[in-house]
Amino acid sequence: MTFRAYVYGRWKLSFVDNCTRGDYLKVYYEDGVHGPGPPGINEYSSWSKILCGNRADAPPALYSHGPVMVLELKSGEKPSNASGFIGTYRFIDRRNFETDGVKATDAQCDYVFSSQTDRPTHGRLYSPRYPSSYPNKVRCNYLFNARKHERIKLVFEEAYLQKGDESCLNRLDIIKVFDGRISTAPVIAMLCNEIVGYEILSTGPDLLVEFTAKSDTPGQGFKASYQFIMDDNSSTDLDSSKKSSAGDSSIAVGPAVSAATSTCDQVFRSDKSHSGKLISPLYPSPYPPKTQCHYDFLARGRQRVRLVFEDFSLQRVTGSIIDCESMDSLDVFLYVDGRLEKMGSYCGNDIPKPIMSNGPKLSIEFRGIYSSRYSRGFKISYYFVEDYAIGTGKQLPEFPCAFVYNSTERRKGVMVSPNHPGLYPRDTECNYFFYARKNERVHVHFTHFDVEGVVPCEAVSASDYVQFSSKMIDKQSRRYCGQLRELQIASEGNFLRVTFRSNDRLDGTGFRAEYIFLKDSEMQRARTDSSGKI
Repeated sequence: MTFRAYVYGRWKLSFVDNCTRGDYLKVYYEDGVHGPGPPGINEYSSWSKILCGNRADAPPALYSHGPVMVLELKSGEKPSNASGFIGTYRFIDRRNFETDGVKATDAQCDYVFSSQTDRPTHGRLYSPRYPSSYPNKVRCNYLFNARKHERIKLVFEEAYLQKGDESCLNRLDIIKVFDGRISTAPVIAMLCNEIVGYEILSTGPDLLVEFTAKSDTPGQGFKASYQFIMDDNSSTDLDSSKKSSAGDSSIAVGPAVSAATSTCDQVFRSDKSHSGKLISPLYPSPYPPKTQCHYDFLARGRQRVRLVFEDFSLQRVTGSIIDCESMDSLDVFLYVDGRLEKMGSYCGNDIPKPIMSNGPKLSIEFRGIYSSRYSRGFKISYYFVEDYAIGTGKQLPEFPCAFVYNSTERRKGVMVSPNHPGLYPRDTECNYFFYARKNERVHVHFTHFDVEGVVPCEAVSASDYVQFSSKMIDKQSRRYCGQLRELQIASEGNFLRVTFRSNDRLDGTGFRAEYIFLKDSEMQRARTDSSGKI
């Protein structure tokens, strides 16, 4: 039996610009790769991590690659008031982190997961050496093969690659999920940075996960669960969650609804229809008092759920401060970090803006307590969309949300954020690539800009942002967020990349912009009037 060790605790070491110039703690792992000396950890071994600073600068826990870990503390020549560190350690069975698939022959980390009648319909997968940091310069493929009438549900419970909120285009360590068995299939998801509770549902019986690590600072990696589910209404996790309160709470959809008060629960699946209408009971007549309805939406692949409100008239309590909790209301729920979270409550007579899910699931709960002869209820058009309701440009299959605008096809047009003019979805990255001719430039004029955030629009302020770059990979370009009345961008070259990225916090109506490809001579005047250059 083989064990791994982990250590966690509190830290306080004196800090200078470089950890090796002050007090530091070096971490050594034994991972089977040895230097010139004998196996194990000795004077010839290279350290794997070096830590200094405060508790915020250290990881929550340290996990060894194998059965041995050594910590080496060195204090500098200058005295300091640093108090050192305190931690706890534990030995854990490495078998708790074994991937359930069949490992490919002569492959470092390629696995195949096949649905068979004599095998469990669910299991787990991990990045190499998880929960310790994964090696750099590694590529792992996880291939899922379901049966004809099955689909694959994949949940990344934790994925820690690099800290921050960078575009996945700028990251060397990345997880790609393909909606098929080969890497030319459409990409459902691109995961980088840090993700918790990210769920994916395939459109067909095959799914491919590709994990690539090229950076010099590997993260902890990922742990995920998978499940083969029948593509049948009676066997999906949605229906099982309603039929049994003893089921797995991690796959339940929507808040519980009492069967005694609800006569209008419905489930809408993209397998059945890509669009439709949702109306309140008896619409357009008033809904009955004491009505409670629950609606679940389930998309597949790269699809998102989009709701467009056509009519909205709910009973208000006379003389009451507008508080949806105390009157008839409609609540919208999303999945954030693997848990159900209320996105918003809507009441009264104001028609809500269009809404888009942040993943394959969205739930609605309608609570009609009072009703009256003036309360028509609601009428909603729902859509399962793959283009994020952007509608312009050519969508690329190699990204979840990416669009190309080429001057050889169209000289000018409009670019919008996902779901505009409604609220943009959370946890979403979309890229817009503009390709001009050799003697042309791109000019973009934003007529509407509402992106939640505080300048300089970074992760520390939990800001969503829009970023412009003249290169496909660029970490240095300026970010924009907040509410801007006027924003114009003129490219310096014949390529422009626009990146929109949202987190899981707040919402905005995004942006609308008009673009035009201009010749170099025409661009001079446009640059004079522009507030930004790329």
